[in-house]
Amino acid sequence: MLLSIDWDAFSGTRELVFDAPVWGTRDLDADRYGAWVDRARRRGGAAPERGAGPADWAALDADFPLYPGWEALRAYAGVPAFVTLSHADAWTWLEQYPGLDVLNLDSHHDLASRSGDPARVRPGNWVGLGLARGLIRTVTTLYPDWHADLPVAEGFDLARTHTEIRDLLPPAVLDRVTLTRQGRPGDALPDPAQVTSLLLVQSPAWTNPAHDPALLALAAHLEAQVIAAPLPRMDR
Repeated sequence: MLLSIDWDAFSGTRELVFDAPVWGTRDLDADRYGAWVDRARRRGGAAPERGAGPADWAALDADFPLYPGWEALRAYAGVPAFVTLSHADAWTWLEQYPGLDVLNLDSHHDLASRSGDPARVRPGNWVGLGLARGLIRTVTTLYPDWHADLPVAEGFDLARTHTEIRDLLPPAVLDRVTLTRQGRPGDALPDPAQVTSLLLVQSPAWTNPAHDPALLALAAHLEAQVIAAPLPRMDR
């Protein structure tokens, strides 16, 4: 099987944060950095300067925490691992391991979206297109445990989310999709011996810049090969 990890499963948000990107955002350069500067300013923080470290983003801490559980991923050291900027790059990985089952730990199902070109691989549809075109056999979307506390999150009410995607996917694809949620941090991850390869995705439009060092340290621990380099937001 393949294991896909979107960093937004850990770099998340609290309930009722009106400008949280997890509810929906574009994936343009401005969304990956400038939008986070704006969020920090709205919370009374000074605009992070070039070379700012995690402490300079402290105004974001209360609303955009780094949830626990990501530490369990260190157990996959030795599994062929890759790191990339966006799930739009996921097919570079899938094409190396076609036709396997995928477990996607993510704050979004990435099966389909109602905007954009449905035939072009994007962060919001890479899984659905992979299923439709034979690169993925089955997919299990594993939502992080903290979604249980956010009523408007995809992973809060799985039946509701399944109803929402039913109109977006043909039955033959929908039948190969499972939605589930972690019961606690680090739960429901496969034994490393079962994992053929792992993909770690930064998703900077959705993840707090202060959490980039933890992501990069994890990638280094896994000796992950770079598909598309994560955005160096601490060096801007």
